[in-house]
Amino acid sequence: MHFLQQAINGLGLGAIYALIALGYTMVYGVLRFINFAHSDVLMLGAFTGLYAAPRIQKLCGAESVTGAILVFIVAAAVCALIGMTIERLAYRPLRNRPKLTVLITAIGVSLLIEFTGQNEKVFGSAPQAFPKLLSEKSIQMGSLLISSNDLITIVVTIVLLVAMWFIVQKTRMGTAMRAVSFNQQAAALMGVPVDRVISFTFGLGSALAAIAGILYAMKAPSIEPLMGVQPGLRAFVAAVLGGIGNLPGAVLGGVLLGLLETFAGGNEYLSTYRDAIAFGILILILLFKPAGLLGRATIEKV
Repeated sequence: MHFLQQAINGLGLGAIYALIALGYTMVYGVLRFINFAHSDVLMLGAFTGLYAAPRIQKLCGAESVTGAILVFIVAAAVCALIGMTIERLAYRPLRNRPKLTVLITAIGVSLLIEFTGQNEKVFGSAPQAFPKLLSEKSIQMGSLLISSNDLITIVVTIVLLVAMWFIVQKTRMGTAMRAVSFNQQAAALMGVPVDRVISFTFGLGSALAAIAGILYAMKAPSIEPLMGVQPGLRAFVAAVLGGIGNLPGAVLGGVLLGLLETFAGGNEYLSTYRDAIAFGILILILLFKPAGLLGRATIEKV
């Protein structure tokens, strides 16, 4: 029973990693670079929820389902705009530059958001309690205890994964995203609006990060401007583990990493090595299966 309890807890944590990893993998799939500012968009989503929740709850009532959904929508919309702004101002001018230049810029954007957020006139460096969006309940099933927050996280992740698959596979924008991912120059010659597709991808990935940020904040005791660093790094490991650029792979990697981290945390001998386990997995994957569990190895011409 202890094994099953840890597995349930791990699924809830892994679902959050999966949502963040989806944003990483979508951007990588289109532009072939890692947006390290993605984890800070998660933090901005959590703070948007922090400030929006009291105002929305005045209209819809405290801990109401409608109010919680509106908080998610507001945070997703705000972070989608932020993500598209970051792409327009920081990444688009460097699109034809070496990938290393864009990577360094992404790290710079990440640090800019973090240190701006720590300014006392913005968010401040002190941790802040996140408001309760929904009353947390525990469901007893024999000796198993399931948190309602974990169930919500898992259900939201499944719904969003299905929505992402539908967008990518069944819509005109999804077809354009796949075309740009396959060959950006050829897609432009065929009339695909490359700039609009890339902007949409950043907006969609940032909206996912905002939702993940609120779900993470609902589980955490408090939030602060550096809260996105650790889950962001773990989600990056999850994306690489599952196969970066592969949507189901991002979810698989997130769930596997969440399970491993939870089982390690529940073991008195391994609890202090949770970070080491995550990055040890990254090293092993890069050594023995660089394309990830569901990714496909590709040959690049030079």
